[in-house]
Amino acid sequence: MNGQPISGTSARADSGWRGRGTTGLLALVMGALLLLVTACGGGDNEGGNKGGSSGARTDDTSASQALVKVAPKDGAGSVATSGALKISAEQGKLSTVKVSDPKGAEVEGKIAADGASWEPDHHLASATKYKVHAVAKDEKGRESAKDTTFTTLVPQNTFVGQYTPEDGSTVGVGMPVSIHFTRGITDPEAVEKAIKVTADPDVEIEGHWFGNDRLDFRPEDYWAAGTKVKVELDLDGVEGRPGVYGKQAKTVSFTVGRRQVSTVDANSHRMKVVRDGKQVKDIAISAGAPATTTYNGQMVISEKLRVTRMNGDTVGFGGEYDIKDVPHAMRLSNSGTFIHGNYWGGSGIFGTTNTSHGCVGMLDARGGGDSGTPAAWFFNNSLIGDVVIVKNSHDKTIQPDNGLNGWNMSWSEWTK
Repeated sequence: MNGQPISGTSARADSGWRGRGTTGLLALVMGALLLLVTACGGGDNEGGNKGGSSGARTDDTSASQALVKVAPKDGAGSVATSGALKISAEQGKLSTVKVSDPKGAEVEGKIAADGASWEPDHHLASATKYKVHAVAKDEKGRESAKDTTFTTLVPQNTFVGQYTPEDGSTVGVGMPVSIHFTRGITDPEAVEKAIKVTADPDVEIEGHWFGNDRLDFRPEDYWAAGTKVKVELDLDGVEGRPGVYGKQAKTVSFTVGRRQVSTVDANSHRMKVVRDGKQVKDIAISAGAPATTTYNGQMVISEKLRVTRMNGDTVGFGGEYDIKDVPHAMRLSNSGTFIHGNYWGGSGIFGTTNTSHGCVGMLDARGGGDSGTPAAWFFNNSLIGDVVIVKNSHDKTIQPDNGLNGWNMSWSEWTK
């Protein structure tokens, strides 16, 4: 009896072990087959993405062969304002070049037709830090960029241009743009290139140098009435003479008023005032006496003084006259030619006799307080920039640089 239970128990235990083992073995075999199939399938997909003949990627991730070069070197200081900035590309072509100052204003320039280089159109400002951003592309279209900074020199010696007419003024049709420089200029081309004068309506405007410190601009003929003129002085950084740099960046504008041209006939002792093509006044005058004649030519009113002092000592006439209250005076030359009121000569001289020391006189009252006199009328109806032409005087034509009188040069002389 004792042996049976033991035998039966052993039989049951063996039978149970064999059933569980068969099932586990089958699961293990199936799992291995599944793993093998999955691994093979995964291998096919990965191989298809990377190296298969269908859907293969061909992106070229190699670096651009283009090389951007910038002179001056990054971080350079005391850089010259002209000729120092150069940007180029090797094994490629420049596609983008941006040079800007701290305010974001960009320096104008052009990429060469072959894409190999870029240079600025004009000089740089002095004492300014510039940022450079340049991009070049190689033959495969791959880009290469370079970013640098540099600072231009701080000049020890400077100059500016003192200009006329004043900003915002309304002037006569004969008013040129006249600029006097505070230092003599030895590189006039560089300075003139830095000054731009434009007009609306558009007209050709050319500059002319008088000596080395004055540059005037005008059109071929008088300005048209109503013309708006803009003057851009971009002198900051221009080397006007060795070691002397411009220190000025300014824009001014003015408007040309109605057209008024007055013609003085020294022989008939009359002045006819023509405004916008119509004569509006005929004024009796007294021009220069036979020994002190008035210049002939086209003269421009450059200054208006309601009352001024005229002393012969200042213009080479010694003590011949010293009149402390000359009324309604308008300057026509730097050498002392005026058209002005005269209260001391007597009314009988106007329209009959030339008695002055070279000026053109009109009847006036002492102090200039009488608005009904011919001189007061002319003063009140004239603008700085109006033209006064003198003819039939026994004198030479006034020099073009004696006052604002460049109109006495032909256009061919002016532009050569």
